Amino acid sequence: MKQKTIAAVITLGTMLCFTSCGSQKGADSGSVTLTLLGRKSDMEKSYMTSIFQQYQTATGNKLNIIQYEDADFETEAAEDFREGNIPDIFMHFHNADLNRFDVENNFYYLNEESWSSDLTDSSRAYCQDREGNLLGLPFWESSVSGCYYNKTLLDSMGLKPASTQTEFDVLCQALADTGYTPICWPADGCTWMFQFGLDPVFADDPSLLDRLNKNEITCSDIPQVTDMVQWIGDAAEKGWFGSGFLKKGWDDISSDMSSGEAVMTFIWDTWFYTDFQEGGRYTLDDFSLMPVFMNTAEDGTYEGGNLNMMMVNKNSENLESALEFLSFCASPKHYNDAFDGISTVSCFKGQTTNIQSRMVTEAAGSIAEHERVSTAASRIIGYSADDVSAAFDSLFRGKTDAAGCVRLMDEYRIEEARQQGIDAFQ
Repeated sequence: MKQKTIAAVITLGTMLCFTSCGSQKGADSGSVTLTLLGRKSDMEKSYMTSIFQQYQTATGNKLNIIQYEDADFETEAAEDFREGNIPDIFMHFHNADLNRFDVENNFYYLNEESWSSDLTDSSRAYCQDREGNLLGLPFWESSVSGCYYNKTLLDSMGLKPASTQTEFDVLCQALADTGYTPICWPADGCTWMFQFGLDPVFADDPSLLDRLNKNEITCSDIPQVTDMVQWIGDAAEKGWFGSGFLKKGWDDISSDMSSGEAVMTFIWDTWFYTDFQEGGRYTLDDFSLMPVFMNTAEDGTYEGGNLNMMMVNKNSENLESALEFLSFCASPKHYNDAFDGISTVSCFKGQTTNIQSRMVTEAAGSIAEHERVSTAASRIIGYSADDVSAAFDSLFRGKTDAAGCVRLMDEYRIEEARQQGIDAFQ
């Protein structure tokens, strides 16, 4: 029997324990119990527990919070859906795994909800399907991924940040020639970097994404993917990632950046507030932001945040109450209370209590021009960051060339799609 972790939500001094997925009328006259399903670590975020408590206190309604351990969430939740145990509200990222849950037949499109106009352009774009339907309320922390660079060090050398791929390549070579590691590329266990280069390929041409997901073409049929792989392989050979990058991991990024050993890294702004360890020569104030360049967008790219969405079961007997819960969460008073002091890019236009990174605000114009919604990791069926990293490991270690690396990416992706039971790949 699968093990469910049921979150007990404390409201009005009472411990509320629930054991089923079904929504139900509450014990109090007129009250409703809504069932909400999500990952354990997600449900325990401070802004989530805050909004849950605010809602129960203000309305007298109850929340039956069902949570699965992160590693089991996708399979356990999919089993619930197959068995017809569909919660009133489902929390999920808009990624390839969402295909498991029959979005069209199970979820209510939120296009006409009054709060939708309060969403920022990037958060709304993340939560839309290909037809522009709004699938969920993005109640989550957000970030901007790009190339974060040591502006103090560049200034001291008379160098400037890049605004084109050509300028970026020249900058990297200039830094390498003077003994610096241009890019901190933690190849040992860090897997997110590749998606930043892939995003423009598929975000700028949705037809490619559609054909890839229908298994009509492969990445090997898309020249831009091979261009990116070749660029990354060449950068490694030129020493732009440093001599020991294959042994560098998550715990090495901070020391490389704070010491000045590395000048740039492809990461997100919240990392500087959660994981950057000061104590070296350079501090948070020494860094700025420019686009990522990986030979797929001449003017560079930023990746918008990956957001957890609150989705509503359109077949729920408590549909109206579930929609009212989302409206409660989308109220400026309530989300500002929940995100007070949280380091995040705003998901709502009325969001004022969160902390916004100086680096992001200073680059706002560039971000507005070059940001893409997270596309590769979130919308390519079968995409696995670990699998992509494994393919590149073969490239870095000289076991294959760029074309062979792309073939491996295709093999791993197609096998993952088969494992997920996607019809086009069977």
